[in-house]
Amino acid sequence: MTITQLIVNLAGLAAIAWIVWYFWLYRKEGVQVTEVAGVQEVNIKVKGGYDPDTIVVKKGKPVRLNFNRQESAMCSEMVVFDKINKSATLPEGEVVSIEFTPEEKGEIPFQCQMAMLRGKVVVTD
Repeated sequence: MTITQLIVNLAGLAAIAWIVWYFWLYRKEGVQVTEVAGVQEVNIKVKGGYDPDTIVVKKGKPVRLNFNRQESAMCSEMVVFDKINKSATLPEGEVVSIEFTPEEKGEIPFQCQMAMLRGKVVVTD
């Protein structure tokens, strides 16, 4: 094995390790929502993903997620919450709100209609 082959193999292994870490091992801390007039509210930018993509809320209090789509990609034109049976179309440049009251602890995943963009609401006590 030549030195060039060794360097290429090591670079490939480093790239694989980074991909595994980024997509499967890296966990972001959730963003705590602000409470306004008894409603837990957060603004979510939709551009190549959801920002923030992990939102921490308290159970038993109403939640309002304000989605603002800032791109024209077809994948991001809808957000789907299968667990709570809610979805919404997200017109580009407009704010669309999804409201619900979580009644139990756990995670409520959300995604685009193609399941390429993903996020979650983490419900705590």
